[in-house]
Amino acid sequence: MKEINIKELKENAVSLFDDSWALITAGKEKSYNTMTASWGGLGELWNKDVCFIFIRPQRYTYEFIEKEEFFTVSVLPEQYRKALAFCGRNSGRDCDKVKETGLTPVEIERGMGFEESRITLLCRKLFYQDIDPEGFIDKSIDATCYEAKDYHRMYVGEIVKVLVK
Repeated sequence: MKEINIKELKENAVSLFDDSWALITAGKEKSYNTMTASWGGLGELWNKDVCFIFIRPQRYTYEFIEKEEFFTVSVLPEQYRKALAFCGRNSGRDCDKVKETGLTPVEIERGMGFEESRITLLCRKLFYQDIDPEGFIDKSIDATCYEAKDYHRMYVGEIVKVLVK
């Protein structure tokens, strides 16, 4: 993989999450977890290039994100859709996602990514905030996305490295 500046990335930022999905991974080589995400985005905030992600507290990856300073966002080619679906449906508490999917973990400085990834963002946590249902102006979001009232925690991470194939 080669390193580029985030501004050189010629991808639709919405499509990276919504259409391609992404693996959010936190931890180190000996202990990490990954999960599939279709909610998130890229932008500029606080004079920094940032990525924002959303994780529900019951997800196993939440424990890793909480204790680590860095996380990665990995976008895989379409041929890995089944692996992405598996990582979204199953918990790392109950299975070995790498073994089950055949993905190849790789250490990326202070985080973990995957060799199969076509884009990997290494992000340093800057901020988090829990979703407060009182903030929904469009009340249908609460009803349709949070029937179980299991609100996400939003994380904003500074993009410190971008790797592309």
